[in-house]
Amino acid sequence: MTPPSDPAARNTHLAYLAMIGAVLIFGANFAISRHGLQNGLTPNDMLLLRFLVAGIVLLPLVLKAGLKDACGIGWGRGLVLTVMSGLPMSTFMMVGLKYAPAAHGATIAPGTVTTIGALGGWLLFGAKPTRALAIGIAIVLCGLALIGFSGTKSPLPHTTFGDLCFLGVGLFWGGYPLLLQLWKIDGLLAVALLSVLSAVLVIPVYFLTGGGTIATAPLSAILIHGINQGILNVVIGLWLWAYAVKTVGVSSAGRFPPLIPVIGTICAIPLLGEWPVPLQWAGVGLICTGLFITTLRKA
Repeated sequence: MTPPSDPAARNTHLAYLAMIGAVLIFGANFAISRHGLQNGLTPNDMLLLRFLVAGIVLLPLVLKAGLKDACGIGWGRGLVLTVMSGLPMSTFMMVGLKYAPAAHGATIAPGTVTTIGALGGWLLFGAKPTRALAIGIAIVLCGLALIGFSGTKSPLPHTTFGDLCFLGVGLFWGGYPLLLQLWKIDGLLAVALLSVLSAVLVIPVYFLTGGGTIATAPLSAILIHGINQGILNVVIGLWLWAYAVKTVGVSSAGRFPPLIPVIGTICAIPLLGEWPVPLQWAGVGLICTGLFITTLRKA
């Protein structure tokens, strides 16, 4: 057994703690964001708060690292990472939360992330899927299909459209850590760059798409969602996620997303009063089961 004083073991333990912190932040965010959208804020407001706060906080780091070569990342790669975890990906998430229950987002997005991570790990890094991984992903896909079918029966309008937005979130979100590992990019620098670039983009997008209600929103709501969106989910959450992936790899980090649907579904019940219907419970159960089975593989 590796002694606790071993630096490699300490780094691994820290990476696991980082991933637990990230999934707690991301899981709760689905319910917290939908609560804000149901109480006066718009998707545009959420995006503005998310990236203005994160961009302002991380701007000194970007300036220190250098704008000439995009913090050493390169402008081409920086723009790709901005699409994968910046304004475009977040737009899909906020629009999805406007139309579909938080539990859908908390299950569809992580389920898609795990599938993309497994396929990407195989294609990019030669991490061949084990039998447990293949079975787990098949179960996840069945759960995704069941939630999608339940969306067509939902009394809420446009639920299926919201679910498709969550699928887009998963596709972008799943590719982000793969690219960080492939390109060997520091997670904090990547988060800083995509946050500043998204902050520059979000202001014209906000006004060109009709603005929002942030000017009349209560100060408490602005502070709560500014901290949650900009600090917790972008600055802290994405950095913790990237740190864990860089330290232990995509395969080991992939053991933790099963917590996201559980956290998101549980948080949505007291905060939003959203009790999943039987078909949704079945879909959530299948996805959680499939994600759990994927953790049985050797990293």
